[in-house]
Amino acid sequence: MIELNTPISDDDINQLKAGDVITISGQILTARDQAHKRILEEGAPCDIKGAVLFHAGPIIKEEKGINEDSNSISEPKYKMVAVGPTTSMRMNPYEADVLDMGAKIIIGKGGMDDSVREALKRNNAVYVVATGGCAALYVDKVNEIKGVKWLDLGMPEAIWDLDVDSFGPLIVAMDSEGKSLYD
Repeated sequence: MIELNTPISDDDINQLKAGDVITISGQILTARDQAHKRILEEGAPCDIKGAVLFHAGPIIKEEKGINEDSNSISEPKYKMVAVGPTTSMRMNPYEADVLDMGAKIIIGKGGMDDSVREALKRNNAVYVVATGGCAALYVDKVNEIKGVKWLDLGMPEAIWDLDVDSFGPLIVAMDSEGKSLYD
């Protein structure tokens, strides 16, 4: 098992080959199709250079608290209930351009097309798969939700900034040399 820490560097990517099993600690950003589309239209709402993007629509519980000092309602806090991968092929129209913006690892399920394979090679990046049906396992690896962007897209489509510890296991399905477990 290869353990990686974010942000992901070229040296990290260079050691990864199709079939390797990895875990990731640090920051992961969730992003589904509507977030990808908006990233291309408006630019990313946060730095995605060296980022890990997770194709996921998490289930989030909003918790409101009372601010004891002023007896007013505080800013909402969020708790992750479950997070698992969503089908990556939905991001095929956007992913190559997002990779060109500097993302280094894409997490999803089901594989991606040849335009993404070429973008992975061009940008020294990888596509890794998370096992579907393991949302309870993956949520235990999330330490906290650091923030959220574009909540107007809805909870599953928003970009959730997650602090994770040993997130995985994940399998490198498409590496930076163009090798794919789907071939």
